[in-house]
Amino acid sequence: MPSRRTIARRLEGVADFREPSADLEQYLTPPEVAAHICHFASLQGDLAGDTVVDLGTGTGMLAIGAGLCDGDRVVGIDTDPDALALARRNEQSVLTGHSVDGVSNEESMVRTPLEWVRGDVTRPPLSVTDATVLSNPPFGAQRGNRHADRDFLETTRSIAATSYTIHNEGSQEFVESYADDAGGSVTHAFRATFSLDNRLEFHTDESRTLEAEVFRIEWDSGDRQ
Repeated sequence: MPSRRTIARRLEGVADFREPSADLEQYLTPPEVAAHICHFASLQGDLAGDTVVDLGTGTGMLAIGAGLCDGDRVVGIDTDPDALALARRNEQSVLTGHSVDGVSNEESMVRTPLEWVRGDVTRPPLSVTDATVLSNPPFGAQRGNRHADRDFLETTRSIAATSYTIHNEGSQEFVESYADDAGGSVTHAFRATFSLDNRLEFHTDESRTLEAEVFRIEWDSGDRQ
């Protein structure tokens, strides 16, 4: 497996949305954050031998990162066909990129065939119950998206044995409470910083820094409904 730094450098080839949707809160997951999550998940043994599902894949950042970390099967799901088209282009961009940190493209390219599937993340078109879910859900910044991350967790608990989800700063109590009620447990948590350019109409600053939190959750299949 490439180093975390190499993965992050490779993921710098992932292009952002040209015209992001405010309703879907589309923004680029930072390559450093995605590399940290995917590299850590691989070290935990959560990628090899499991189906990896990127819920709300967007640009494909987390799915491609999982592919770089030797996930056996990686599926990116999104409701937006334009996002899926972008994710496919990004996969090809990463595959055909130049060498990074002295590692040849052949050695550092995505080794895993990636699948891009259109579907509502609240009704995922997959029949799995032991997946590893990676997800950067909407934080609920828009009025119509309140508690959007809860909807993603609802789906995650139904298909995942383990998950890594990104939430707004200050979400730890909510995530731990939800996981506990669902028979799961938060095993790891760490902070992540997003530097966001002014891309959406409701953004007033040229750029801003968003503090976020990442949680690894182990889910108990016996408590699924």
